[in-house]
Amino acid sequence: FSLFSSMACPLWLLLFVRVYKVHSLVDGPWSQISLGPTERARRLVTNMTLEEKLLMLHGPVGGAAQCSESPRCAYVGNVAPVQRLGIPPINMNDGPQGFRTTDALKGTSTAWPSGLTLAASWDEAAALEWGAGMGKEFYDKGSNVQLGPGLNVARVPTNGRNFEYLSGEDPYLGYRMVQPVVKGIQSQKVLANAKHFILNNQETNRLAVSSEIDERTRFEMYYPPFEGAIEAGVASVMCSYNKINNAWSCENPTTLGELKRMGFQGFVMSDWGATHSMSIASGLDIEQPGQDWMNEIFLKAGLASGAVEESAVDDAVTRILARLFSVGVMDEPASAWDWGKLSRNVTTDASVASARKLAALGTVLLRNEGNLLPLVKSKKIAVIGLADSKAIYHAGGSGSVEPSFVSTPLQGISQAAKALGATVVFDDGLCPEKAAAIAQQSDVTVVFLGTLSSEGRDRGSLSLDVGIDWTYQNELVDAIVAKTSETVVVVTTPGAVLLPWSQKVKAILTNFMPGQQAGNAVADVLFGHVNPSGKLPLTFPNRDNEMNFSQAQYPGLPDPKNPAYAFYTEKLLVGYRYYEKHNISFTTGFPFGHGLSYTRFQYSDLVIRLKSKGMDVSFRLINSGSISGAEVAQLYIIFPSQEPQQLKGFHKTSVLKPGEAEKVTMHLRPRDLSMWDTALHDWKPVVGRFQLKIGSSSRDIRLTGGFVKSAEILV
Repeated sequence: FSLFSSMACPLWLLLFVRVYKVHSLVDGPWSQISLGPTERARRLVTNMTLEEKLLMLHGPVGGAAQCSESPRCAYVGNVAPVQRLGIPPINMNDGPQGFRTTDALKGTSTAWPSGLTLAASWDEAAALEWGAGMGKEFYDKGSNVQLGPGLNVARVPTNGRNFEYLSGEDPYLGYRMVQPVVKGIQSQKVLANAKHFILNNQETNRLAVSSEIDERTRFEMYYPPFEGAIEAGVASVMCSYNKINNAWSCENPTTLGELKRMGFQGFVMSDWGATHSMSIASGLDIEQPGQDWMNEIFLKAGLASGAVEESAVDDAVTRILARLFSVGVMDEPASAWDWGKLSRNVTTDASVASARKLAALGTVLLRNEGNLLPLVKSKKIAVIGLADSKAIYHAGGSGSVEPSFVSTPLQGISQAAKALGATVVFDDGLCPEKAAAIAQQSDVTVVFLGTLSSEGRDRGSLSLDVGIDWTYQNELVDAIVAKTSETVVVVTTPGAVLLPWSQKVKAILTNFMPGQQAGNAVADVLFGHVNPSGKLPLTFPNRDNEMNFSQAQYPGLPDPKNPAYAFYTEKLLVGYRYYEKHNISFTTGFPFGHGLSYTRFQYSDLVIRLKSKGMDVSFRLINSGSISGAEVAQLYIIFPSQEPQQLKGFHKTSVLKPGEAEKVTMHLRPRDLSMWDTALHDWKPVVGRFQLKIGSSSRDIRLTGGFVKSAEILV
């Protein structure tokens, strides 16, 4: 096959001109699909020149991105095609909640609900639909890598990017929710990219801060969401900006080595500008967006000096090509990855309908005194606040998407009210006294509040009065409830938020960042077309810094505005675990896992059964109310060491009719009953007496049990 062993790769600029045409993969010894992706990749690498291989390890000179004049920089991230062999370009694009376009092309993709909204659904079928829906739009735009999902655990409640992340504040929730998302994205022949590995838990000085952390905490608290992605076959992982124990993430031999130990077989790319050296020997495969370090000149010099082995280059390229083969990118026609597809409008009626459905599934009913909701009897409805064109639907940064339209709450409510013969009156709420007078004259008032955050900076506070220009939202609620008790508040937020008036209003909903169908989705819930089943994926505190972080913990030392080190001395006491450890009551906030329904559910008949590997926990769950609905049952374990309870299982039922029951069975793996042993550097089964709790939230426990685990058996 002399064709495959000669001809130096043309220069990048010769590859990328406006008239270039990428050919389909050339036939060769790698063409047989039955060989499997890794063997196909190995055979292809054997027939690549050194220059062709090096071309796959970086982006274009200067790191140009999202340009309109050339395919060399058409996407957020770009890796050149190898024309001689028909290897397609790698077209990477933001982001974790949909395809982010340039301003010139805004309105041509769907603004899906955020990762945190999907986390609030606790619904794996919804996560699969979300992933597949986004993946299809990436494919239709000519992109073969989606830079998502985001998985970082919400250690810091004010983290500006918490809205992007599927994990909420719990590693097990992230472990479960990421798997269908990865499968959904990759079912569309688009590579998923799990990010940001690892410990990128704050935006304050994210480009330089070092996360100082022990081994057990890494494995038990922050790695599991990425393990879930690995188990789902994720093709790629993005290493983060920060340092871990004073070594840059993208050249950290410890954490990148642990990533491989967890079974990761894909490739590692840098976050944009997160490469600080020629890091191929440390585990980095692709530098983005440019080639400051992993360029041909440096790598050839490294090869000549012996600092870089050619086998390391071959291994990196093999990993990249193997994932392109496994997901199906390599066997698609060349037209699939044509940058001309960027101008397509890929939003469809189906994607808009899916976005509406998913946003409703991720809406959480926090309070509903006197069954004020659903709104089935009100004849005059006051809608106050951020419900018109000022409605919040997405936060900022690489996770933002500009859709062709946004369904506002005012539009959604008006349409639903019309069907009931009800009237709607609107006020922007800028004058609390005026808004309160309107509310007093109405049967029910729905107040829309919210705040924003963005990549690149953390929120200054969890208060609604921080994040947008409207700085007296709490005052508005106080003014309204002083005039009428029939008040519903809908809070749109990028993460945890303070609700100081929560016990004064009858009903509260949160939809996090709901995407472009915000208005229709919330109307579906308000009027009972959808019975809410969402649960909080993170704690809503009573006050700022309720976990009592020191400056050393967050934002770090020595300067809080420019910290060099953030110390994870809280270890496993993140989120609800801290609340359990310190027995903190909720006066105005709400606990992890909390979420109400318009119906009621009863739990009974707990049974614990030993299995050959792990154990099964079964119980009966019945809809004891008068409305059809679904419940998310949660399983918490307390280890013999009496550490705070940990989520180790959850199950969302089917939609149960009144009186209908479902037998729920949750499987606990041996791993779920183990702890990380720093002496063994491995998981070690724990023996002793365990406590087991089943409930509707971390604080609403319906069934309790226990078991004794010996070295060999469960009793």
